[in-house]
Amino acid sequence: MTTPASRGRHNRQKRNQRRRLPMRYLLPSVFLVALLAMLMLRGYVHSEILADHRVQAPAPTDRVPDAILDGGPVIDARSATAPAKTLRIPDHRIVLTFDDGPDPVWTPQVLDMLKKYDAHGVFFVTGTMASRYPGLVQRMVDEGHEVGLHTFNHPDLSYQSHSRIDWELSQNQLVLAGAAGIRTSLFRPPYSSFADAMDNRSWPVTRYVGTRGYLTVVNNTDSEDWRRPGVPAIIEQATPKGGKGAVILMHDSGGDRSQTVAALGEFLPRMQQRGYTFTNLTTALGAPSAHTPVTGSALWKGKAFVFTVDLSEKLTDVLVAGLAVIGVLVLVRFGLMLLLSFLHSRKVRRRDFSWGPAYRHPVSVLVPAYNERECIANTVRSLVASEHPIEIIVIDDGSTDGTADIVEALRLPNVRVTRQRNAGKPAALNNGIAHARHDIVVMMDGDTVFEPVTVRELVQPFADPKVGAVAGNAKVGNRDSLIGAWQHIEYVMGFNLDRRMYDMLRCMPTIPGAVGAFRRDALDRIGGMSEDTLAEDTDVTMALHRDGWQVVYAENARAWTEAPETVQQLWSQRYRWSYGTMQAIWKHRRAVVERGPSGRFGRVGLPFVALFMVVAPLLAPLIDVFLLYGLVFGPTEKTVGAWLGVLAVQAVCAAYAFRLDRERMTHLISLPLQQILYRQLMYVVLLQSWITALTGGRLRWQKLRRTGVVEAPGVMVSQRGRSNDRRPVA
Repeated sequence: MTTPASRGRHNRQKRNQRRRLPMRYLLPSVFLVALLAMLMLRGYVHSEILADHRVQAPAPTDRVPDAILDGGPVIDARSATAPAKTLRIPDHRIVLTFDDGPDPVWTPQVLDMLKKYDAHGVFFVTGTMASRYPGLVQRMVDEGHEVGLHTFNHPDLSYQSHSRIDWELSQNQLVLAGAAGIRTSLFRPPYSSFADAMDNRSWPVTRYVGTRGYLTVVNNTDSEDWRRPGVPAIIEQATPKGGKGAVILMHDSGGDRSQTVAALGEFLPRMQQRGYTFTNLTTALGAPSAHTPVTGSALWKGKAFVFTVDLSEKLTDVLVAGLAVIGVLVLVRFGLMLLLSFLHSRKVRRRDFSWGPAYRHPVSVLVPAYNERECIANTVRSLVASEHPIEIIVIDDGSTDGTADIVEALRLPNVRVTRQRNAGKPAALNNGIAHARHDIVVMMDGDTVFEPVTVRELVQPFADPKVGAVAGNAKVGNRDSLIGAWQHIEYVMGFNLDRRMYDMLRCMPTIPGAVGAFRRDALDRIGGMSEDTLAEDTDVTMALHRDGWQVVYAENARAWTEAPETVQQLWSQRYRWSYGTMQAIWKHRRAVVERGPSGRFGRVGLPFVALFMVVAPLLAPLIDVFLLYGLVFGPTEKTVGAWLGVLAVQAVCAAYAFRLDRERMTHLISLPLQQILYRQLMYVVLLQSWITALTGGRLRWQKLRRTGVVEAPGVMVSQRGRSNDRRPVA
């Protein structure tokens, strides 16, 4: 009798389950969001989001004060009441300025040259470069140089709004705070030149930046090193005339600056011998330092930003390396699949190929069933139509829906029902093996149907006494939905083409639960079906390899299975598969160091399974991640071309697999969409399996809801009111 207390506990449990349900998606979702955020930040600091490469043409100068046009290279427009003024560098003083850095190659060489000759200068850094190489900014400050702002993304500010200008300056200051713990009052506009080049478009920007507290520093001597005219030309153009002071424009980034570095090696000692001093801007002007220490939250915000940028850079490097790895793996795998599948096809189609004399001995077919009332009748009827002599044992694993009663009511010949308390599929199979009368045991799922020739084709390889198990050709019967079509492609290409490859390599990793056969002696030697993992079919297959048995593939032993029809059901199934595969790999890991057949499987089979079934699928979505990255940040054409190239390779493999399986090519129409969406789902499932494994979590069996729509080819599907012309495609 249900009491109020028990109902209350039940309701609390249901509420707790509902609250916990999203947790299965939380960690993968957080990981994906963090990954995308890191990539967005990477695009941000590489000027790939807000980059604006427009440059204004020269404009009239009638709105620019004459004092500015005729003045010095330092413009002070900070006063809200007094007119803007300019400052000149005293005679025999040189302020070397370097734009666009810091650069990891050229900036250290420039700093080394300045240090060698005890010279100082001003580095106008961009936020994008400074955030990526903060150590160089710190070195500039430590060695006594001044640092100025050159905006974050290097746009022409005459095109930008006041809010965008403020953003460019504040972001640049944020980076300086994180890199060296300072803020600066020096600013140089991108694409600036001499003071007399100020025009009606650039002057309002200079005046506005002045109101924000900055000195605008242009130049009065351009080395034109950006043209790379040669060392003598750079020195000649950088040399002040008549002993006058100068603000000299040079660059430590933006391309090959080897000529700049070489020119400094001659220019610095030559000008020092002429009595010139290379100094900071504020020192030359006799003004307080342009640097102000940053403290408090502003400092920590800057440090957090620089740290996050560094993390995004390293993560991107790892992703690029991962993409290269997955690219190689994909090509290697597809190449192996095509080559070995071709060789497998030639082998089995040779006229002289034979497993031995025809195998005519009766076999036992085990059908473990738990709540399979929708499917079990079709399954058993398909077996009764078999062309090979068989006994059929249905093991009812504690069903509560009358599955066993349905089988018994059919009153079919050679069909026995064994009932047990619910104990799971491995226990049901072991129970079936104990009741089997024959030396060969065929195993299938309760939602699967066989063709009349399936058993005969499946057991023929046992004519070879070295064969311990045979994998059949599992096919999706309910392929008329989009999810079903995607799984159909996966079964034909990803599973059956793989099995041909593994057959040739003699390291078949899995006998599919839907259609497989075992030599009973082989099962006895390894202790039967193990309950150690959730992938008992993979576990037993690996155990057979380690015991020295051959495991082969019978491509004509077709079985039609009902694939999950919803994302939730597909998730549950693949989650169990991937987690169970990891368990099986870990269980049989000692095979790597063992000798004999076990060692061969450990050093060939286990690496292949781990690489192509666990690692590669986890990295595969990087192809799509970088497709999105390329579409947003560029280069779009190369990115799309590379992605289409990968898709083309997959399409070739899929078409060949469909040809080998004699399937209609029309199902491949959904291949591009499958690669975009289905691959992401499989990635999240595998990631969740990794998390479950690494955190020591436990995953239980999950029963999928069946519909009973799959019957043997040629038999109409009508029991549940469905259309009579809907048949599995053979």
